[in-house]
Amino acid sequence: MRVLGLETSCDETGVAIYDTEQGLVAEALYSQIALHAEYGGVVPELASRDHVRKLLPLIREVLAKANMQGSELDGVAFTKGPGLAGALMVGACAGRAMAYGWGVPAIGVHHMEGHLLAPMLEADAPAFPFIALLVSGGHTQLVRVDGIGRYTLLGESLDDAAGEAFDKAAKMLELGYPGGPQVAKAAERGREGHYTFPRPMVNRPGLDFSFSGLKTFTLNTVTASRAAGTYDAQDQADIAAAFQEAVVATLVIKCHRALVQENLSTLVIAGGVSANTVLRARLAEKLAKTGGRVYYPRPEFCTDNGAMIAYAGHCRLAVGQHEELGVTIRPRWPMTELDAV
Repeated sequence: MRVLGLETSCDETGVAIYDTEQGLVAEALYSQIALHAEYGGVVPELASRDHVRKLLPLIREVLAKANMQGSELDGVAFTKGPGLAGALMVGACAGRAMAYGWGVPAIGVHHMEGHLLAPMLEADAPAFPFIALLVSGGHTQLVRVDGIGRYTLLGESLDDAAGEAFDKAAKMLELGYPGGPQVAKAAERGREGHYTFPRPMVNRPGLDFSFSGLKTFTLNTVTASRAAGTYDAQDQADIAAAFQEAVVATLVIKCHRALVQENLSTLVIAGGVSANTVLRARLAEKLAKTGGRVYYPRPEFCTDNGAMIAYAGHCRLAVGQHEELGVTIRPRWPMTELDAV
């Protein structure tokens, strides 16, 4: 089965073809970072318009890379939600229309299920069951995964997602957009232990997260440093390092707690923040001590991409699931509502 995957949930236009026998055949990605950078965040209307401009050329590019015609596909998968309504509508309309024209089934994919399953694209893929940490600009969730569509939400952020907190911290530090990579780069120059930031909610039972207080602590630290006249490039790096360390430590503590609670030893981490090298190193170190193991997608598949949508769509199309005629999107869509495969 050959499935075309379309990702248009936010500020990346991703297209890929997944083949049951050959694996990932071809993929292409266009990022809107430069478009939104001057605004310090994603502007939904601009994102939607850019998807309209870029989607069809990327589909043609991917088909050419795969040396295929659209009529040779067996299905089309598109991101149905969650995400920005206008951006989702672009991919959903295009995907449903092409599937109808080619006479093949279409499937609407849950964006976070795509992230969760992205490590399955690797040769060394995790086996069910496992704990998944989904950590991105819009989501921070711990999920028990017993199979495709068999998800139990264990904990989530009660306010800002980790990726959103990185973006806001970067803005406070005037580091630019997107915040995650900018904060991580600045943190490399930071002095260890120069600042100590709180680890939110780690002393409370449960697996929920909260990063709004850490954001406020960062703002207060920057404000105090400026008022004292000590804020310079080194202080900026020290604050970035302390912020990153607090987020990483919090995520590691909660992941370990979830594994112990569920009596599991395998952890999957996916989403844009999973590309953070410090987080990867700390999780690997922690799990090695307890006989566990952590799996990640390759770096280019940590952020939004078409490959994860093509794979997730293939899993559901292969068992006969498909969309009816018409176009529906789910800007808000709990992953626990998905059908099991």
